[in-house]
Amino acid sequence: MTDLISFYKKNEKSIALAIGILICILLFIINPFALENKAKIVLSIAGLMISWWILDAMPLAAVALIPIVLFPLFNINSVKNVTGYYADSMIFLFMGGFFLALAIEKWNLHKRIALNIIRLMGTNGDRIILGFIISTGFLGLWLSNTATTMMMFPIAMSVISVMNENPPPGSNMKNFSLVLMLCIAYASNFGLGTIISTPPNVAYVAYVHEKFGYTIGFSNWMLCFMPLTIVLMACLYFVTVKWLYPNHVKKSEASNQYIREEILKLGCTSVAEKRVLIIFFITVLLWIFKDVINQMQHSFQLDDIMIAIAGGLLLFMIPSGKHIDGNPPHLLEWKDTQRMAWGILILFGGGIALAKELENAKLMEQLGHYIASFSTSNVFIMILVITTISVFLSEIMSNLAQVIVMAPVVTSVAIFLKIDPLILGIPMALGASAASMLPMGTPPNAIVFASGHIHLRDMIKTGFVLNIISIIVITVFCYFLQPHIINLGK
Repeated sequence: MTDLISFYKKNEKSIALAIGILICILLFIINPFALENKAKIVLSIAGLMISWWILDAMPLAAVALIPIVLFPLFNINSVKNVTGYYADSMIFLFMGGFFLALAIEKWNLHKRIALNIIRLMGTNGDRIILGFIISTGFLGLWLSNTATTMMMFPIAMSVISVMNENPPPGSNMKNFSLVLMLCIAYASNFGLGTIISTPPNVAYVAYVHEKFGYTIGFSNWMLCFMPLTIVLMACLYFVTVKWLYPNHVKKSEASNQYIREEILKLGCTSVAEKRVLIIFFITVLLWIFKDVINQMQHSFQLDDIMIAIAGGLLLFMIPSGKHIDGNPPHLLEWKDTQRMAWGILILFGGGIALAKELENAKLMEQLGHYIASFSTSNVFIMILVITTISVFLSEIMSNLAQVIVMAPVVTSVAIFLKIDPLILGIPMALGASAASMLPMGTPPNAIVFASGHIHLRDMIKTGFVLNIISIIVITVFCYFLQPHIINLGK
């Protein structure tokens, strides 16, 4: 048995690749749904990609490139049409968000924001954690959840170190450390109030745009789901701090001193930080008030994607005010984009390509009808079921790949039931970001688990409670509020 486990660990990737190929071949040979040849090939390729995504046989973005090779090879679609999916307009919305995130990180603006929020909240145990939840949640609205966690992680580790050097009498530092780490990950995951906050949000919005030609407005999304984010953050605080893991850490001068020292190290707000902040606020304000501006005049029409890219371009145009070798660099230089998650953009394109061909082959329609045959006409129950499946499925599967696979399915179910597809699709996308039980659920979960302050049983216990809360909150918001703000009729 030990030898078998050792062999698997040494050959894990090769075994995963072989399993994916085997699934692909079996789907083609067995043809379980009695499909026509073209549909059978598309299903086999989908089985290959999905299994490799789930088993992590290759990098997600590398798997996403498979349609460019296999779809033209088997005459499913032309290279020109398939590669066109990788330049879908919605991908550029995320690219603009990446540019803003890079500039914020480059000039340490994220650290200044986080430290000052913590300073304002106070430094007893509960307030420190609340400060981290607020600052992490705020950053997570505009940056990727992974980048947000990576930014907050070293600050939190430093605070834990300082607190452990001189723990207040009667305090439970184990609970404090555990909760601080968990809250960084969960607050990053729960920042669902903007389209660009998590990859699943962007992926689903891109799918809706491709499928229905409908663009979900940035301001409408914020209006609907910013309150949801606030509710989830409040639940996160009360569940972890007040219920499961009270820390009894009183106000600490050592923590106060550490925060003050870190802020002093940053110095005065630099010209570059101010300029990035101005561009950031202009971009956000244009996203929020885009519809109002469009209604007030007809000379031009603003679009969320235009605004995102315009904000990104300004970063490359405006000098930072800091001279290096006699020349003032711009707020962003192209070399800075080496740190950008280009793979995510490719993954979006691959997901769109796969979803489109699954639909062209009528596979999603058939699957949707099959699932719908077991469905209920009660919309609330359907939202609850879809959200529950999405939340728990994302514990073991890449949430981005999950949305790419599930979006066409839930759309087909909604169409079969004659309800607005967004009623089921949006809670599916939101649920995919709420995985809280396992380290592999989301990258933030994995990052904080590696800190050594979290036992798996604690993450499972806390995550299960938060999963149930997330399911209930998302279902309620998507049933009662979402249809009045975001629907295909608007």
